[in-house]
Amino acid sequence: MGAVVKHYDVIIVGAGPAGSAAAFQLSRGGASVALLEKHHLPRRKTCGGGMPMSAGDLLKLSEIRDLAPEAFVESTARFMRHTYDWKDPVMGSLNREGVAPGEKQYALWMVQRSIFDNALAQRAAKAGTELFDELSVKSLDIERNKPVQVNAERKTGESWSATADTILGADGANGIIAKQTGLRKERTLAIAIEAEVPHVWGEGRSELRQDTCHLEYGAVKRGYAWIFPKGDHLNVGAGVFRPKGANGGSDQNVRQELHNAILGYLNLMGVPKRIEDLALYAHPLPIWNGLDTLQTHDNRVLLVGDAAGLVNPFFGDGILHALRSGQIAAECILNSNQAEYTKEIGLEFKKNFDAALKMAHFFYQFPQFCYQQGVKRPNATNTATRLLYGEALFSDIAGRAMRRIRGAMLRDSLQNGST
Repeated sequence: MGAVVKHYDVIIVGAGPAGSAAAFQLSRGGASVALLEKHHLPRRKTCGGGMPMSAGDLLKLSEIRDLAPEAFVESTARFMRHTYDWKDPVMGSLNREGVAPGEKQYALWMVQRSIFDNALAQRAAKAGTELFDELSVKSLDIERNKPVQVNAERKTGESWSATADTILGADGANGIIAKQTGLRKERTLAIAIEAEVPHVWGEGRSELRQDTCHLEYGAVKRGYAWIFPKGDHLNVGAGVFRPKGANGGSDQNVRQELHNAILGYLNLMGVPKRIEDLALYAHPLPIWNGLDTLQTHDNRVLLVGDAAGLVNPFFGDGILHALRSGQIAAECILNSNQAEYTKEIGLEFKKNFDAALKMAHFFYQFPQFCYQQGVKRPNATNTATRLLYGEALFSDIAGRAMRRIRGAMLRDSLQNGST
């Protein structure tokens, strides 16, 4: 007779923001939950680590008061310094000029994902989730009229199995849950490469400040480079968000372009490095390319976060969307409404992300014009911030912005044609 395996209401595979947010909400709602992470926590996660301060509202930090931002926020950015091809700098404020005291102030939290993700996982555990790290899922057994069985292996080689009524795949762009269930076969994977560079504030150029993010649009085709300020280091990276092929990571020329952008940015900012001095980390970005079916036909397996392809195709950000998708999944499960999960995700993201995708195609095809006619406009940084917050929508502004830039392109073409 086989060993009896434990049964849960929900097993979540992947302890990133989506998985941990879902686990927390499910546990608070009375569900029995197992949260599985294949790495030892806290574990490294390659990511720029910037997110809107509104993540605190989504997590209800001020309401529940069981997790303080000080536990994971390393710096708070209120400015963005933009350049095109390393020149023509523009310092933009995340807040409009003339904001009165007491009015809402926008900011971006800069975090290390290892610390942030672990804080969310431990928060879920305190709410009642059973948290297992160093546990790698190998397969699912899905049979009609039986709970789904998850088969995993500990780092020691010991087998682990459990069953659940519902499985959440929160295991990232290349996660096993989507592969096991045949979900999201057609994906659009972009690529980003980054380095964590130790830094002493006050060294390098004066523009390097803990309250300022840096974005460069001309050094990378169909993407951008960045410098994000952290506590004792800089997160320096570059990404191709609209690759020519389905998977930008397969192109060695792209990788070299991203390496060059990282080195170029460090040199520009007065902290030059050699490529051999940097620990470079690459990671896929499962950017939105339309709404996929995110659940199996029997509604027992759902995908959330990066596994669901919820990375904004214009900015390449995903943390806030991962948190929200985890919460939507939890709401559907607690309300016995899993059948509506994909529809609910579509209501939350589709219209806005589809518009962001159109704008991304346009912006990354004509980056110099978009820089001159878009990024450099007064309050453009504030508009970008409100888009990141979700307070402004691409579906509301993309058409108007593209028409204005096309008009500028036409005027420039007519002027050059007449001279």
